[in-house]
Amino acid sequence: MVGVQVKPVLYLNLFISSFRDTTVQTLTLQPSVRDGIITYEDSPLVKAVKHGHILVIDEADKAPTNVTCILKTLVESGEMILADGRRIVSDPHEANGRANIILMHPDFRMLVLANRPGFPFLGNDFFGALGDIFSCHAVDNPKPQAELAMLKQYGPDVPEATLQKLVGAFGELRSMADQGTITYPYSTREVVNIVKHLQKFPNEGLANVVRNVFDFDSYNKDARDVLIEALHKHGIPIGAKPTSVNLAKELPLPEVTMTGYWTLNQGGNARRKLLCPTETRPIDVKGPAFLRVQSYPSSRQESRTLSFSEEKAHWQIPMNEVNIICDVVSSDDTLYVAMCNPVTLYSMKERGDKIQCMELYDVFPRTISGVWQPFVTVAPLGSPLDGQVVLHEEQSNTVLHLDLVTGAVRRLMLSPDEDQTPSRASNWWSSKEQQGGYKMCRDFSKKNWLLFYKEDGNQLEVLDVLEGRVHSISLPINLKSVFLVAEDRWLLLESNTNKKFLLTKPMHMAAEDSGVCQLHSIGEDPVSSGHAAASAEVIVPQMLSNEQLPNENLSAALEQKIVSPNRVLADTSCFAQIIVGFPDLMSPNEVYSFKRPVNLSAMKSSESGSHAFFRGALQSGSAKRENCVSLLSANQVVRAIPPTKAPLRDIYPKDVTPPMAAAYLEVTDLTSKKLKYIPVPRSMTVSPYTNWLSKVSDCDVLLAALGSGGVVTVDMGGYVRLWETGLDALQRSLMEWRNMIGSEDGRPIQKYFTQWEKNPVLFLFQITIQRDSGLDVSAPKHGKIDASNAPHVGGNQWAGGTGGRDTAGLGGKGGPYRLDAGHKVYQVSQAEKDAVPEEVRRAAREMAEKAFKERLKEINMSEYDASTYQRFSSAVRRQVQSLRIILDSLQAKGKERQWLKNQAMGELDDAKIIDGLTGEKTIYKRRGELDPELGSPQQKPKRLRVLADVSGSMYRFNGVDGRLERSMEAVCMVMEALESYEHKFKSFLIVPVFSTQYDIVGHSGDGYDIELVPADKMPKNDKQRLKVLKTMHAHAQFCMSGDYTLEATQASIKELAREEADEHFVVVLSDANLERYGIRPERFAQVLTSDPQVNAFAIFIGSLGDQAERLQKTLPAGRSFVAMDTKQIPQILQQIFTSTMLSSA
Repeated sequence: MVGVQVKPVLYLNLFISSFRDTTVQTLTLQPSVRDGIITYEDSPLVKAVKHGHILVIDEADKAPTNVTCILKTLVESGEMILADGRRIVSDPHEANGRANIILMHPDFRMLVLANRPGFPFLGNDFFGALGDIFSCHAVDNPKPQAELAMLKQYGPDVPEATLQKLVGAFGELRSMADQGTITYPYSTREVVNIVKHLQKFPNEGLANVVRNVFDFDSYNKDARDVLIEALHKHGIPIGAKPTSVNLAKELPLPEVTMTGYWTLNQGGNARRKLLCPTETRPIDVKGPAFLRVQSYPSSRQESRTLSFSEEKAHWQIPMNEVNIICDVVSSDDTLYVAMCNPVTLYSMKERGDKIQCMELYDVFPRTISGVWQPFVTVAPLGSPLDGQVVLHEEQSNTVLHLDLVTGAVRRLMLSPDEDQTPSRASNWWSSKEQQGGYKMCRDFSKKNWLLFYKEDGNQLEVLDVLEGRVHSISLPINLKSVFLVAEDRWLLLESNTNKKFLLTKPMHMAAEDSGVCQLHSIGEDPVSSGHAAASAEVIVPQMLSNEQLPNENLSAALEQKIVSPNRVLADTSCFAQIIVGFPDLMSPNEVYSFKRPVNLSAMKSSESGSHAFFRGALQSGSAKRENCVSLLSANQVVRAIPPTKAPLRDIYPKDVTPPMAAAYLEVTDLTSKKLKYIPVPRSMTVSPYTNWLSKVSDCDVLLAALGSGGVVTVDMGGYVRLWETGLDALQRSLMEWRNMIGSEDGRPIQKYFTQWEKNPVLFLFQITIQRDSGLDVSAPKHGKIDASNAPHVGGNQWAGGTGGRDTAGLGGKGGPYRLDAGHKVYQVSQAEKDAVPEEVRRAAREMAEKAFKERLKEINMSEYDASTYQRFSSAVRRQVQSLRIILDSLQAKGKERQWLKNQAMGELDDAKIIDGLTGEKTIYKRRGELDPELGSPQQKPKRLRVLADVSGSMYRFNGVDGRLERSMEAVCMVMEALESYEHKFKSFLIVPVFSTQYDIVGHSGDGYDIELVPADKMPKNDKQRLKVLKTMHAHAQFCMSGDYTLEATQASIKELAREEADEHFVVVLSDANLERYGIRPERFAQVLTSDPQVNAFAIFIGSLGDQAERLQKTLPAGRSFVAMDTKQIPQILQQIFTSTMLSSA
């Protein structure tokens, strides 16, 4: 980058690269051999000074500090004495008439490049020594957009989707390096090398190429798992096979049949044209009020990591357990999710990294008039109102205009008397008969107009958001529902009779257009009657498209060449219906249907268990959301149905148990004439309140269209999933996915698609069949122990193998329990595992339970103890992994007396005799203390003492904020992370009995030296670690009052100072409630810094308000931290360990 910047400059650019053996002589003189004679000439530094060139010094941190410090005098005073006696000066008056003087050119400039000190660059602290004399600039990694643009230059033929995955993955890795989760900060250099490789070898596959960068870290299991997880999160399928394709099974769609006609103005005596009067008035706008728009990080995870399926990605919305999902809609690449109880609106980009949240509790209080709770629908607006939405509440007919950028909230009053509070409110989740609510039609919200109506009402309200007007249309019928089949044509269903009417209106309605809306009745005739008086089956639409199928899709669906207006309809009796000619042609419109074997409304629910218990009282009510969308360009109708209404017997074999699903996506493909049922995983965080209160849909998900070939679902636990259902989109995605994996068995990847190109439907059906091992299970057993620990794949003989059967291992089937021998795992398919006979499963379970009890007996743990410890251990498992990676990067700190070389005085260094003959001055050595070289192994262990707070208040207020459990989790994390690190640390956990005003009942005055883990007896298993945690809990429950914060800290510092170690650390876990006991921050700060040999720090894990932050500001900088979540502790410990690297102690 520097080379590009200085290239346009007319001056000559000179470069110097430093390294560990650089000396003052090599920095100023440059030796060369001419005709067998060693001659010395000016170095680039001296030449640049003479001629006014730009000097670029690269890797300045690699040279010893005493060498780079010669630049200090040159930059500060403009003077420098060279080894041959010459002198560089900047003042022209000093150079006049004097020999051996080099005058500095006025155009001389110097650019110095240096890495930050420490791992992994292992350089010196160049900034600490010379940073004050340079204009310093920190060059960070490029922004994602800039990095993507740069990578396109290196790999113009690499797909942009691949480049985006690389940018996202490496951005995540750099963020993890900043947080301390991994040690190596992967830079742009690695990404550029990957892209250049893909440009030159496009068939190799991204998953194989990235191994060139990450295989070095594969020796460390913790680091490898973190890296693979990060790569999988961004959709890089490392470890996947091209044959791991798990698409839903396809079933045949019933043949299409013509079932009737729709005829305008032909039903009985409804031949006359009905005119509907209209009235236009301005709306009253209240507000704006400004609400806070919060931003949360999005944990978006790509789903196509180890296998390919219809699911593209998923993430969790940060919702409360009492929230009820009530609506989801997409607009371009933005998703909006509305919740009630209380009302909250979430907004997120399809590929964004943030989730925006606006809480509307103040606008819609949780309870009004006793039991009423709001139920809202959201409509995104279009240009020039991009990023703004309209929120409609059904019971009170409240209409809000929200701006998610500024947080502005405005209420739109559609009628003058709208501001009156309803005298009687209903609870919408009740199974009793309820009054009709208000509805909003948002099909054309992108054109900034919306339609409102009331169930059983006779008036339509058309809101023009841009003009601020409402057009009221009076009707001669009572409404049941309204479908916007076009911008100027609406289908109306009459209440009670379900009779259909078509309302036509001008495209642009204004005040002078009053009375021009026309209402046409629609007659429904069966095919057999030939337009006779016989009545056809009345269709009650659940979904009706507002655009028509493309002509090629219409012809494929009806299996005939046809060009005509049309609309796609769905109801409970058909998979899909196509009305040809509707709504533009006045002639009879033909209705073509794909009939269901059984009407969905006639299917009875057979749910059992807790799910049925919570939904039992809700079965009689109708769902508020229909969960049915049409994808016209993909020629599909997608509907979310309950698992009880899916044909599970046709989808899964007899010996396979269907997965636990929240719903099934029923995909009706009108081109291939196929049906697919895609299971939507059930969320693990669904609250019973959600199931009981929400009668939003007949299944636990909400569905919305996403783009032209996919849908998005949000389950009742707030889990968002993106799905790809269109055949063309799946074909492209599968090709990209397999190209990322690369070739298998040396065959080019293109060969996989020859069959697809000929018959994509057949190929989709065939790739759902997984390859079986063809071997049956017999009986579970542990297996033989291989003394050489060689990898075993398949078979049923060795313990610790993978992909086999009967024995203990990983990835196989029929084994009694898992056994990890540290080898690469080969996984058999889930269908093959599910096919294991029940008697073998029962025997495996019995053997596993027996082995588990024997293991507990070995360590004297009961099953309750094991589950108790697992609760603490699982909560910090990721943090333990991160802390282990941090510990691996710790450097030696202690100083030792050794020979110091390159000295100007002392004993003659025999290795420098030749250098002395050439004029080198630093050819001596002497004994002295030398800081260890960065990255060198430590000779003495680091000494760590953790002071854990177990005062009485920790127990008393644990139920309020979980402070005792947080302290126990922190201790558990330290014990597990320091296991097997005795060579680096001596761990010694001491319990000072801290007092606290923060949720205080009493203090523990039992002492400050309660031993938990002796320095010579670290816990080796779960039982010993659980004993420590139990001791902490019991002590906090039964201890006396008192405070020994200062005494415990002071005693620990004094004791550690007497011990010999590489470094000494004291970490105090406490709350921030020192004022209650008269402990002034100044006194605590004095204790923390009482001995420069011991690095003492305080981590506050409890705070009353901003007490911890205020206390942190009064303590010495870098000596205190606030951690209200145990996830922050590994990063804090990393700061503690690395903060001593640059200290002079």
